[in-house]
Parts: sequence; structure tokens; C-alpha cells
Amino acid sequence: MQTQYKSSTAAIMLARLWIAIGMACAIASAAQARTIVFVGNSYTYGQNSSVRYYKPDSVTDLNGPGATGKTIGGVPAIFKAFTVQAGLDYSVSLETVGGIGLDYHYAEKRHALDRHWDVVALQGFSTLEGKQPGNPELLRVSSKNLVDMFRARNPQGEVWMTAVWSRPDKVYVENAPWYGTPIDKMGADISVAYNAAARHANASGVVEIGLAWNRAIASKVAGSNPYLGMPSSQINLWSWDNFHPSDYGYYLEALMLFGKITGKDPLLLGEDETVAEDLGFSKSQAVALQRVAHEQLFSK
Repeated sequence: MQTQYKSSTAAIMLARLWIAIGMACAIASAAQARTIVFVGNSYTYGQNSSVRYYKPDSVTDLNGPGATGKTIGGVPAIFKAFTVQAGLDYSVSLETVGGIGLDYHYAEKRHALDRHWDVVALQGFSTLEGKQPGNPELLRVSSKNLVDMFRARNPQGEVWMTAVWSRPDKVYVENAPWYGTPIDKMGADISVAYNAAARHANASGVVEIGLAWNRAIASKVAGSNPYLGMPSSQINLWSWDNFHPSDYGYYLEALMLFGKITGKDPLLLGEDETVAEDLGFSKSQAVALQRVAHEQLFSK
């Protein structure tokens, strides 16, 4: 009888031990940050804006300090700040090189990128291809190569394509590739190309940043032609070169990435969102851009 009691006690203790181990593993898993890497160029690292060196210590720049001796914060650092405010835990990295497409990252940066990631965001050349603007073939091939590489490391990983926006210097300047078309045409064309590339590569989907810009313009939140000047009531999404985004443009880009990747509604960030405050936006400007992202993300 005593032996049976000891066996029963031992079994209970063993069961409790396994429960404790299971709980400890669950807690450790919950505490582990979700890893994400942003792969792109100047559109990702924040050229021509204060975003470029925004909170660089909050993210990991896989290329290390550049010629300036500084590491990049950029749009990934804004994304990180959004996730912190939303109570999410992401370990954020970026690998960026100005003026290039995804083919360069695959050819020259595999040593830094070829590892296990939970999430990847891929952003290519602003005109799809440099020598043949509007030609989607290079994006199609290079995105497939990268998606295959990442999925080999993590078959369950998410790989998102980030479709970019219209450039006034490619729309309003004579002989430019989209000259004579409405400002939203270039962004719409890029969206089509990214969606086709995403299907070909079996990517997780497309973050429609360019369409969010089109929506901001159509709703009069943002102006449409910086060459003519912007109404005081409207935001200029572009910087002085009419090519790269302004702080507002990068903010909208980050809102779209945040909403699509995390599944959280950008409007939940609210008027007291800290990045907008750091960048000097008014509360109404922050909420207006959050609303544009919300409407684009949840539109049917």
C-alpha cells in the first residue's frame, strides 16, 4: 500500500514538473521577439528627411555604419516605434542600399540576409527598372529569388512586397516615362507589377503604399503637384526633389507597413502617437494620415 502511495505521489510530482516546464516554455516563447527585416533602398532608409537617423539604436542596420559613421533608423525605426506603442514585440533589422533594386540584394547581400526571419518586407526600385522604367520583369525574377531564399530558411515565414508610389518628377516633367498621365497612374501601374510579382513568387501579399498615397491625394489630405505648390491645408508627401518622400510620406509608408504586417488598425495609434510628435506633425495631420492608412488597409 505504501509503495502504491509513493508511486502515485511520484506520478503527481512528475506531472506537475511537466506542467511547469510547459508553462516556462510558453512564457519564453511569448517573450521572444518576432524578427523582421526590411530590404530596400533610399525609400526604406529615409533619404532627404529627418527619418533617416530616427532612433537608430532601436533597430539593427545589417550593413553597419555608412560613410557618415552613423547607422540607419529610417522607416524600420518608425515601424518599431509603432509596435512598441501597440504593445507588440518585434526585433527589427534593415538592409538598405540607395539607388538599387531587389536583384542587387540577392546578388550582393545574401551573406547578411540568408537566415531565419519571421517576417520580411521587400521594396524594389522606384520605377521597377532603371533602364526600362515600367518594365516589371526584373522585379518578377528578383522577388522570386529572394522569396525562395527566405522560405528555404523558414517555410512558415511571411514575405511581403511593398509597392511604392508615384513620382512627380516622372509624371509632370516633359519626356518623363509617365508624362501626361494623372499623378495616380504611376502608383497604380507599380501596384499591378508588385501584385503580379507577389503571385509569381508566392509571397504573402502586397503592402499597397502607393495606393495609400493615391488615396491621400484623392481625399485632399495631400496635394497632387508639388511643382505648382501645395495648398496650405494639404500635406506634401514628397521632399524637395519631388522624388523621395517627405517626413509625412515616410510616416504614411510606415503606417501601411505596420497595419499590414501586424494586423493592427493604424487609427489605434491616435492623435498622441509619439513619432508624429517627434517629427513635428500636428495632431490633426497624424490622425489624417492614420485614417488614410486605415481606409486603404480595410477597403474592399
